Amino acid sequence: MSEGAVRWGIGRRGLPLAPLVLGAAVAALAVPAMAHDPLFGLGAQVLYKDGIAASLQWRVAQAGPRRAQEAGLALTYGITGDWAAGLELPWELAGGGGRGDLRLFTKYRFWRRDALGVQESAALALRVGLDGGATAPVLGLAYGYESRRWYRWASVRWHHSGSDASTGGDRLLLDLVGGWRPRPGGYLEPDAVWLLELNGELVRRAQLGGAAGAEWFLAPGLFWTLRNYAVKAGVQVPVHRDLEGPRPPTRWRALLVFEGHW
Repeated sequence: MSEGAVRWGIGRRGLPLAPLVLGAAVAALAVPAMAHDPLFGLGAQVLYKDGIAASLQWRVAQAGPRRAQEAGLALTYGITGDWAAGLELPWELAGGGGRGDLRLFTKYRFWRRDALGVQESAALALRVGLDGGATAPVLGLAYGYESRRWYRWASVRWHHSGSDASTGGDRLLLDLVGGWRPRPGGYLEPDAVWLLELNGELVRRAQLGGAAGAEWFLAPGLFWTLRNYAVKAGVQVPVHRDLEGPRPPTRWRALLVFEGHW
């Protein structure tokens, strides 16, 4: 999941009662109920207070001759207007299949600035994978900018290798993302935002050996929403690789997500 769906903007300070004022506010802000986050990177948005979001995800990755596929169900709850938490249950589809390790995640937005038709925010995120009692945490820091037509994000994440130390050490993940809405519309209309991500993975060699170095990817994607439902899809393709060790080169990765919130 792109770390949860969000409702923000008009409803935070209370909805005006006059339909004319409400219509003007919606037109000025153009904030869809499903806010936008990157597909492969980390965004700064959080779920609104007491909101519930659910997503079905499908991931596939081709590395050397091996193809890995994973489906997943993610649930998110908005604890406050700036703090959300949830869980993700993955299911391996290749190699005989089977339930993957439960992942718990949380995100806290510690900074937000609103202007006419624009919102900027920054957030901290933590994800922990449970693997027989061992943890493989991911700690992240994200910045996001969202306007009627343009988006931009930047994030950095540190991924502790945990039980995967035999194939590589800790990873530093870097993301720069831009987004463009070709046609700003109203809340009741379908909405599409095109994304282009630059994702970097810097791998440190583990004590047990494994790969070390860096991989960089370009990832075009689409975020399509209708009211409080969304479809997200994207493909990662490598543009630079400087890895040493037994880890096979990544050929491509794909992500498809169906998401809704209530």
